[in-house]
Amino acid sequence: MPPVEDARPRLLLVEDSETQALELRLFLEGQGFSVARCPTAETALDHLNLHLPDLVVADYHLPGMNGDEFTRQLRLSLRTRALPLLMLTGAREGERQGLESGADAYVAKSADRDLLILRIRALLRERKGGPHAEGPGGAAFRRGRVLVVDGSATYRTFLASLLAQEGHAVTSADGNDTALTALDAPGASFDCVTVDLLGPAYDGLALCRAIHQRRAGVEAGGTFQIVGIAGSAPAKDFIVDAFAAGADDVVSKADAEVLVMRVRGLVRRRLLEEDNRRIAGEFGDRERALESARAEAEAAEARAKLAGALERANRDLADANRKLTDAQAKLVQAAKMASLGELVAGIAHEINNPLAFILAHQGTVERLLGEIPAVAEDAGAARALAKARDRVGSMRMGLTRIQDLVLNLRKFSRLDEGERSLVNVPEAIETVLALIQHKLGVRIEVVRDFAGRPEVHCTPALLNQVVMNILGNAADAMPEGGTIRVSTQSTDDTDLIRISDTGPGIPETLREKIFEPFFTTKPVGSGTGLGLAIAYSVVQAHSGSLTVESAPGGGACFVIGIPRQAA
Repeated sequence: MPPVEDARPRLLLVEDSETQALELRLFLEGQGFSVARCPTAETALDHLNLHLPDLVVADYHLPGMNGDEFTRQLRLSLRTRALPLLMLTGAREGERQGLESGADAYVAKSADRDLLILRIRALLRERKGGPHAEGPGGAAFRRGRVLVVDGSATYRTFLASLLAQEGHAVTSADGNDTALTALDAPGASFDCVTVDLLGPAYDGLALCRAIHQRRAGVEAGGTFQIVGIAGSAPAKDFIVDAFAAGADDVVSKADAEVLVMRVRGLVRRRLLEEDNRRIAGEFGDRERALESARAEAEAAEARAKLAGALERANRDLADANRKLTDAQAKLVQAAKMASLGELVAGIAHEINNPLAFILAHQGTVERLLGEIPAVAEDAGAARALAKARDRVGSMRMGLTRIQDLVLNLRKFSRLDEGERSLVNVPEAIETVLALIQHKLGVRIEVVRDFAGRPEVHCTPALLNQVVMNILGNAADAMPEGGTIRVSTQSTDDTDLIRISDTGPGIPETLREKIFEPFFTTKPVGSGTGLGLAIAYSVVQAHSGSLTVESAPGGGACFVIGIPRQAA
């Protein structure tokens, strides 16, 4: 069975004196209140972080943080800024400081306990009624609205002037009819009504009851505070009657400063609570807007599910189609390379034997022609001998080209042969650069940037062949001179070699063809078209990649990638 909730009003008593705290606690509990007690303002603030009472009763003189500073701390927090606070003190100066710091009411410790109960019940009644909220769309800042009811024109004008100096909007009335008319006027809304309870032209207590009835008839949240103004030393019975008539506070007419401070405190708390309601209303509107937006988002998400599923299916289909196309292209390329490897191996073998025979005899003929002395007497014979020597030299150049072609064909047909080992990349590149120095000459500058791992696990001769083919093509692409940049870079799983030049570059339309066997952009007779095809196949044999892109400064950039796990 769940515990029964305590319906008694909850009070927080902040009192450092153990004796006075016990006395007050027993008295208040005897009056039907639930009382929690804290000995200091600091412990009271900790208590308020966990439990929010209906009203705080605090002594002005506290150890550590004083009562007025404690009040200011409460008013700084949105959680406690509208919490009613009754200040207990023994001096008028303490009352003034307490009310100025934000206390809602003041009772002297020496006052009759019945007066303490009357003030507590008045503050709780005010809290239960609650202020009228302007609504989220209302003004965020406004002046307090006060109705001054007094039969004396002199005092009415004096009090209205004091309250106007406080920044309040003041309406004056001289008796029953004008006061009730002001309250019933269309659009009338007051935060506080001061009533002279001793007015000679009307019954003050009866008017207070009539105003209280008007307040009770107003819609919930539209209440205002009633301050009764009595003589210089009102009797206890008169004060009790005033509270019974509906007054929220009773102040001596002789002490105008205290009256102004009491009105200021009541109006301030009403405005604070009104501001709290306005903030709560704004938060409520935002919550509703968020809920509406959330519902719309969920509906939109539900509507988009089908489109999203279709998009994913289309994307998956496109990925599968691309993978199928790539696999098909690789199979076709592999079949072409395998067939071509067999073809070129046969061609190279068939050509190599007669080529060796011809080269041997060509060398013999060239050597013998060189041994024949010049025939000075016979000019025709001399011309014929010179022509023969020239033709034999040209024959040697042609046969050498055929021999180089056969060598490349044989290399092309044996790309997967050879054992792999650790190759020092910078040394291998320097060796290749030395071999093609005749192509580079002084017209081409070579820039080196070896930032990657120095050693790569690969086939040494084939790696040299790849780098040589790319560097040779770069040199051929810059007959007027330029710059070749060779750099290395390593990641966790790949070693990269970049070779870029400042030549004319390779058009986009030709980049997919340059790795095909016998494809060349050089003039007829200047290349076999096997260099890049060999290089591509070498890299493929290492499970690597060979790509071409545009160099940053123009020209072509070849990137060789060798995966470490494949090494």
